[in-house]
Amino acid sequence: MNKFIFILLSVLFPLMCCAQGSFEDVKKAAEKGDAISQYNLGVYYYTGNGVEQDEKQAVYWFRKAAEQGLAEAQLNMGLCYAIGNGVEQDDQQAAFWYRKAAEKGIAEAQHLIGSYYDVGMGVEQDEQQAFYWYRKAAEQGHVDAQCDLGLCYAVGTGGAKDFKQAVYWFRKAAEQGLAKAQYCLGLCYAKGTGVEEDKQQAFYWYRKAAEQGDADAQYCLGLCYAKGTGVEQDEEQATNWFEKAAEQGHEGAANALKELADKFLEQATGSQR
Repeated sequence: MNKFIFILLSVLFPLMCCAQGSFEDVKKAAEKGDAISQYNLGVYYYTGNGVEQDEKQAVYWFRKAAEQGLAEAQLNMGLCYAIGNGVEQDDQQAAFWYRKAAEKGIAEAQHLIGSYYDVGMGVEQDEQQAFYWYRKAAEQGHVDAQCDLGLCYAVGTGGAKDFKQAVYWFRKAAEQGLAKAQYCLGLCYAKGTGVEEDKQQAFYWYRKAAEQGDADAQYCLGLCYAKGTGVEQDEEQATNWFEKAAEQGHEGAANALKELADKFLEQATGSQR
């Protein structure tokens, strides 16, 4: 349903607030078996904060904490396996650790394991499990999960289609600023799917997403300006947004630009006759 994108290093949980003392103090506590210190030591090694960066050592200490049940460390183990940092890349191990953290209520892990079930990465594809975990994360306010849950409702992934619920979750994510959700909400308003048709609201949400660089939204915004849908017709603005989308490889926008160029050429030729 959605294209899975790996989460980068910034998703790794930072130092836990209860960390105290120097690197050496943390290391001593970690060696004595304190799970939070083990986790923090892993973060030190992963980021190179106060010590030479060493991803293998980071994974070693994340694993120590994860095996004691620390959810944040379990998520970090999943991330390390997913991107192959400090350990050989392994989707099944990534899924294993994501699920561990998800079961402890970590929203990021719930969304990630949902994504794995959605596309069958590291686990057997299971739309109902994808829906279940997306919902768990969405209910905690996880913006990407809210959008993915909306998509589940829109296409019937993991259950029956429910366009009103799709709109509900798209709006939740859109109001948090997620471009993909803003674009999807715009489509719903444009077509009257799950909500009363409203071309001005469609334009509003297309613009929100387009200004963040969403190529599909830029194309739809260009169409709004070209046809005067939800906004006063403005071919200059239409051209501007079609160009932005075409620069990102949007085929529809490239075709629309050609049609506008042909139209201008025809008008120019006609005026000279």
